[in-house]
Amino acid sequence: MFGRFGARASVLSVWIAVSVFFGLMPVVNAHDLPLDRTMNAFVRIEAHQADLVIRIPLDLLHEVSFPVTDDHYDIGNSGAATSAALRAIAAHLLLWEGHTRLVPLNGKGKLSPPSDRSFQSFDMAVAEFERSDSQALIGFDLGYFDVHFVYPIVSPKSVFSIENKIGSNYGDYTQLVLRILPLGGDSRTMMLNGSSGLVKLDPPWYEAGLGFVALGIQHILTGFDHLLFLLCLVIPFRSIRSLIPTITAFTVGHSITLIGTAFGLAPDAKWFPPFIEMAIAASIVYMAVENIIGPNLRRRWIIAGLFGLVHGFGFADILGTQLQFAGSNLLTALFGFNLGIEVGQLIALSIFIPCLALVLRGRLAGRMGISILSAAIALIAWQWMVDRAQTLWQTPWPVPTTADILIVAQWGVALAAVVGAATLFARWHERNWA
Repeated sequence: MFGRFGARASVLSVWIAVSVFFGLMPVVNAHDLPLDRTMNAFVRIEAHQADLVIRIPLDLLHEVSFPVTDDHYDIGNSGAATSAALRAIAAHLLLWEGHTRLVPLNGKGKLSPPSDRSFQSFDMAVAEFERSDSQALIGFDLGYFDVHFVYPIVSPKSVFSIENKIGSNYGDYTQLVLRILPLGGDSRTMMLNGSSGLVKLDPPWYEAGLGFVALGIQHILTGFDHLLFLLCLVIPFRSIRSLIPTITAFTVGHSITLIGTAFGLAPDAKWFPPFIEMAIAASIVYMAVENIIGPNLRRRWIIAGLFGLVHGFGFADILGTQLQFAGSNLLTALFGFNLGIEVGQLIALSIFIPCLALVLRGRLAGRMGISILSAAIALIAWQWMVDRAQTLWQTPWPVPTTADILIVAQWGVALAAVVGAATLFARWHERNWA
């Protein structure tokens, strides 16, 4: 029996060795995951050149062997290793002008200790290259390698892109904090990871708009909670014409909070996203229960608009992490994303309405079919609400600040105004058009 086990073990060992050799199985030891995984960089665009300054943790540069004395780097004898590191970084950190890859005219590199704070600004980082200290003590893997590349460019108005492949074998584990300083424009910050690929620093408005339209469509069609809410909205209706005010109110509601959040008019706290996720699930439960007990279809648009405010915060959560890729086209990106949400809603409705017409007929026609379908949705949403409530309960609630109280007060006043205006309009509509 031992012989059979030993034979199997030998075959398994050979298979593992072959897989590792050909790269089929990644081998990770304790030191393969760097402790310091954040790179900091500046890109400044001038009239005839682009400057790229980047600070890379030495823990990410194991491919380059800097000379070591005892337990620290030998800075005085690191000239050859510095040249090798500059060549490797130039090959893995790519800057593009339009479709042309830029080649650095010259480059500087130096080792910096962890105590160095020169990367607080572009000017400080560049000036520090002239004050290199060969006597500084930098422990192994505890410092940084700073690089300054200068690229000749054709025009500062070109569309520039960056592609970072440093640490790409770690995927999303690495981060690049990139601060962009355009000529005559406002500075911006982008957060990239190892899988971001080629990223335009400031895309044309039409590219940004189309990209965010696609993002909005993808988000609504993959957001099952938003889709279930839409389904609950349309279940009791029997004509598209009667559905228009309800869908319009939902669109207006989520557009208000989506735009408001993009401009910073929402609480920036850890408890807020799980609270919104729980509230979205609760909105589905409410709409499903209302379908069961009998909704007031004439005033359903008011409820749809109020819950649209909640769903808008949910839409803004995904938008907030993507707005950095819009460059200076913030309003275009907002409009494109919102347009994508509406297109996605129309796609979903074009599927829901004929499917409901097929399902809610025969014995399932009328109240019975509406109640059964709504009850099934309510059970799903209730489970979501319970799970999300547990997540919210485990989230630490901070002490409210004056700014938080002011934001809540602003949204409270806005909500009261919206509810009041909607109620008055509903009464006027019923008196004159009912």
